[in-house]
Amino acid sequence: MQTAIFYKDKRFVETDFKLEKDLEQLMFANSKSLFGQNSILIEAKKRIENEALGGTIPDAFLFDLKDPINPEFYLIEVELAKHSFYEHIFPQITRFFAFFKNSKSQNDLIEKIYSIIFSDPKLLDEFKKYCGKKEVYKYIKDCIENSENILLILDENKKELPEIINTYTDTWGKILKLALLKEYKLGNENIITLSPEFDNIDLVDASFDDESDGSKYNKFSEEYYLEGKDQVVKDIYFGLKDKLNKVIPELIFNKQRYYISLRKTRNFGFLDIRKKYVGLVALAKENVIREKIKGYTVSALSKSVQKFYNGDCAYINIDNTNNLEEVVNLLIEIQK
Repeated sequence: MQTAIFYKDKRFVETDFKLEKDLEQLMFANSKSLFGQNSILIEAKKRIENEALGGTIPDAFLFDLKDPINPEFYLIEVELAKHSFYEHIFPQITRFFAFFKNSKSQNDLIEKIYSIIFSDPKLLDEFKKYCGKKEVYKYIKDCIENSENILLILDENKKELPEIINTYTDTWGKILKLALLKEYKLGNENIITLSPEFDNIDLVDASFDDESDGSKYNKFSEEYYLEGKDQVVKDIYFGLKDKLNKVIPELIFNKQRYYISLRKTRNFGFLDIRKKYVGLVALAKENVIREKIKGYTVSALSKSVQKFYNGDCAYINIDNTNNLEEVVNLLIEIQK
């Protein structure tokens, strides 16, 4: 059912997309607004001639570079909700999962993307702004190899998705992110919305409403988060868990789909288990976190992400076990 937005006595009516390409064009035309100024969106189907990724090509490749040290790569698929889920959307997305398990497919794609970037001076210069001392090829390679993200953009909800996500937790539940892209028009003016906001795409559960007691999430085991992760990630996780349990006996590791919240009487931290490192969103003022943490990189979080966490916070990139005591001491202080 179409809806409308009323803004300053104006009525903007929701666009009813007849063709998938129209929704795609809306995304490409507004990519910096939708995905952030520190993002690079590459149109896949016009830049890659032969089929790849298991016999199909996504609509776009997205590099999220807001944290240049920890860039994220996404395969983006744009679909209209009126398309058949099991005949069209399900097989399309399923083919992409195999890509993340196949090193040859990844290497082939790295070569193709690098070729696209190297042949486009403007695109090459844009990447060079984020690479630091790394070569562009190495930067792209590390980003793709360390990421497992598929972003499915729809114009409406699909009723089949919650059941599929909860059934195939290791693929649909772990790798897939969902967002609804809508447009509202009044003559030549338009308003576009993306829900959830891209800054929060890794935080909002695709199939459940968040519950503070985590009762719906008990089925997520430690193996769910640690499967396929480097040994250093496992050492960091279990090292933190062991140290924290000794000093905070009441601590609950509240396992949710995309992260593990650290909870005593309230949530005071969120663990983000990545392929080569463990991220920690610590709920404290950024300057306090920077004063306490010297052995790891601390990154600022956007206003919208801080709003999601209900207060001041910053992101700690824990990529080794050498300075875990710093993290533990910080968490002891902020959990009080």
